[in-house]
Amino acid sequence: MRKNRCIIHLSICSIVLVPVFYYSVFLQIEANQTVKRSFLPLLLYKQGSVIEKNVTQDTNNLTSLNNTSIRKESREFNPFPDGSFSISINFTKPDPTIYNSLPICNFSTSNKNVSFYKVPIIYRLYPFSTIENQHGVDFGGHWFPKTCQAEQRLAIIVPYRNRELHLKLFLNVMHPFLKQQQLDYTIFVINQHDHEEFNRAALFNVGYIEAMKLYSFDCFIFHDVDLFPEDLRNLYKCGDRPRHLAVAIDKNKYHLPYSTYFGGATAFSVSDLLGANGHPTVYWGWGGEDDDMFYRVVRKLKKSVIRYPDEIARYKMVRTFNHTAAKLYPDRIKILTSNYNYNLDGLNTQNYTLHNILFYKLFILINVTLPKESRKQVYTRLNIKMR
Repeated sequence: MRKNRCIIHLSICSIVLVPVFYYSVFLQIEANQTVKRSFLPLLLYKQGSVIEKNVTQDTNNLTSLNNTSIRKESREFNPFPDGSFSISINFTKPDPTIYNSLPICNFSTSNKNVSFYKVPIIYRLYPFSTIENQHGVDFGGHWFPKTCQAEQRLAIIVPYRNRELHLKLFLNVMHPFLKQQQLDYTIFVINQHDHEEFNRAALFNVGYIEAMKLYSFDCFIFHDVDLFPEDLRNLYKCGDRPRHLAVAIDKNKYHLPYSTYFGGATAFSVSDLLGANGHPTVYWGWGGEDDDMFYRVVRKLKKSVIRYPDEIARYKMVRTFNHTAAKLYPDRIKILTSNYNYNLDGLNTQNYTLHNILFYKLFILINVTLPKESRKQVYTRLNIKMR
């Protein structure tokens, strides 16, 4: 009995302490640079189909009590002058009368020559106009196959602040990668337009809320802007459990840093994301939000995370271009280890001010500001005792 108790205690310690050690020693930290811009407002329209209306209504029901959607006007509205954009809704959808009669797309991963699936990572920087001409996507960074019917409708949500060079590399790699997998996908770039510490997870929530007003997405990929997949067999799609995509990153010597690591890129079905109450909103700066999301999957959804093997889920990380490090969030460990009620924080508490939405040729840009609670307010709301 004493031996069993020791084993249990050691297991609990390893789950809590390994991520803490990882934060302290191994990882570099995320970007946190302020962007001093304002943009024109843009109102989204209501969806036409019954499915889209139902999905949008579900989202509105979840967020209407807490979500702020104030729009502010400004003459300075184009943060990327060399990119084509529209300030009106410019989003092409498949014609259901034609699309529904097409066969289901099937991207094969059975080729035994693994080099066939290698993704070329292009590190050369091009202007947006050049990338636009290369990849032939519709406005809003939307593309869908024309000869077969994609199984899912993917929204790629990318949190962003002042990382234009990374974004150009990302778009130049991701568009051909996603098209080769024959996906119906849209890339959303969620720009935090304020002077607060960067809140990556809250931007994921904003991306979900705003994306669902535009199209009936059923799969969400939450993706860092500095990570590029190396293998086409790393399928960007959702299943019956949340998937951790960025398993083997070159910075981590192509190994999972620790068993609960859930960073970089993840895939959630709409039902799983709603079941987890989205992402946490209380982690400002660097650290904690990925592990919090892992625990939401395990504790709230009562599911396990799935992963592709290391040799498939490989990623390159780009850490150049004068990337400014974010500050460690000092309360991350306290919140993570508190086992707080996940119904108290997430999609249902997400507040933000929406400045505008711009339909660029390569992506949809959503500009928001995020209100920041005081430490006391966070601890009170989550029922965590302050020291």
